[in-house]
Amino acid sequence: MGNTKGGQMRKEITIKSIAGLGKEGGRITDTKIRGFVARCLPSGKIQFGLQYGSREQRRWMTIGLLGEISIAEARRRAEELRGEISAHHDPAAELKTAAARAEHSVNHVLDRFLDIYVAGENLRSAAAYKQCFANHVRPAIGSKVIYDLKRADVMKILDKVAEQYPRSAHVVLARLRKAFNWWQLRDEEFHTPFVRGIVKNRSKPRSHVLTPEEISDVWRALDELEHVPERFAAYVKVLFLTACRRCEVADMHTDEIDGNTWVIPASRYKTKVDHVVPLIPAIKKLLPECKDGFVFSTNGGKRSLKGFAIPKAMLDAKIAEIRKREHRKPLPAWRLHDLRRTARTLMAQIGVDRDTAEAVLGHVNGGVEGVYNRHKYFVEKTDALTRLASLIDGIVRPPQPNVVPIKRAKRAASSPA
Repeated sequence: MGNTKGGQMRKEITIKSIAGLGKEGGRITDTKIRGFVARCLPSGKIQFGLQYGSREQRRWMTIGLLGEISIAEARRRAEELRGEISAHHDPAAELKTAAARAEHSVNHVLDRFLDIYVAGENLRSAAAYKQCFANHVRPAIGSKVIYDLKRADVMKILDKVAEQYPRSAHVVLARLRKAFNWWQLRDEEFHTPFVRGIVKNRSKPRSHVLTPEEISDVWRALDELEHVPERFAAYVKVLFLTACRRCEVADMHTDEIDGNTWVIPASRYKTKVDHVVPLIPAIKKLLPECKDGFVFSTNGGKRSLKGFAIPKAMLDAKIAEIRKREHRKPLPAWRLHDLRRTARTLMAQIGVDRDTAEAVLGHVNGGVEGVYNRHKYFVEKTDALTRLASLIDGIVRPPQPNVVPIKRAKRAASSPA
C-alpha cells in the first residue's frame, strides 16, 4: 500500500520497506501483525514497537532498535505481546509497574529511612545505623525489590552475622526491622518479612563491675600511659567520676558549661531531655583548658575526641604490664562503659539513695511519677558525685599507714666476771 498522511505507511515490515524510511517521523505499520510498527527516530535509527488499545487510550510498547535485534526477532516479540494482550494483559502498564517496583529497592527504603526518620529524629545512633546497613544489609539485599523480599533473604543475613559476631545478630535485626516497619506504615503494598522469634537474642547483659584493685590498676595505668591521644587519660577519669556515657563526655563543649554546671543538651542525650551534671572540684580540675570548642579535643577544640579502640588497647596493655611485673593475673576484659556501671554500684555502696543515683545516671522516671516529678536533684547529685569522687580517691590513693619504725637499743656490754 502507498504512503498515508504524515509519512505513515501500511505494508509488511521488511528490509526493503524499512530502507524507505529515510526521514524523521516516517513509520510503517505492519499488515500481518496488528499494531506492529517500525518508525524512524530523530537520530535516524529504526525502532520497532507495538501500538495497541483504543483511539482514546493508545499504548506503546517498545521492542528494540534495528541492529540490536533483527526484524525476525522483533516480529516474534510483537506476536508474543499480541498474545498477552489477547489474554487481557497490558504489557506497557505492567512494564511501568515493574519499573516503579524496581525503584523501590531495599537500598531506596534504607536511604529514605536514614534521611527522614534517623536524621529527622536526630538519633545519636545515626552513624551506627548507617554502618550496620552498609556492612550487613546493602551488600546482600540492597538491590532487591522490597516487594519481592522473602524471610529467607533476611535469615541469610542474620545467620551470617551470628556466625561471625554472635552478639550482633539481634542488633542488625532490630535496626533492619525498625526500618521495614517504618516503611510498612507508608506503603500499603509492602509487608515486612519479620516475625516474632526470627532470631534468638544471644547477647547477655553485661554485668562487669570493676573491683577496687581493678579501679586502682586502671588509674595507675592512665598515669603511666604514653603515646596516646592527648587528654585521653583525663577523659577516662572524667568518664568515671561523672558516670556519663562515652560519647557524652567525648563531645563535651564549652557552650554546655556554665561555671560549675555542665548541661548535656537533649539533642545529644539518650533520653531526649537535658541532663545536668554538677562539675565538682574533683572533676573540674581534670578538664583540659579550652576557651571555645570541644573540651577533650586534640586539635584546639575544633573536633571532639574520636577513635577509642587504639588508646583503649594501649591502656589494656599498660594494665597487663603492671600486673605482670607484680606477678598478678591479667585483668578480665572490660569496657569503658563498665565504669558507668561501677560508679552506680559504688554509689549504692556508700548509701546514695536510688532516686539520686538514677538522677546522676540521667535515667528518666516512667509512668505518672515521670510526668509529675520534675525535681532536678542538683544538690543531691552534687553530694553523690562528691562522695563518689572521695571513695575513688581513697581506692586509687590509699592512705599510708602511720607507722614509725622502732630503733633497737644497743645491748650493754657484759660485765667482766
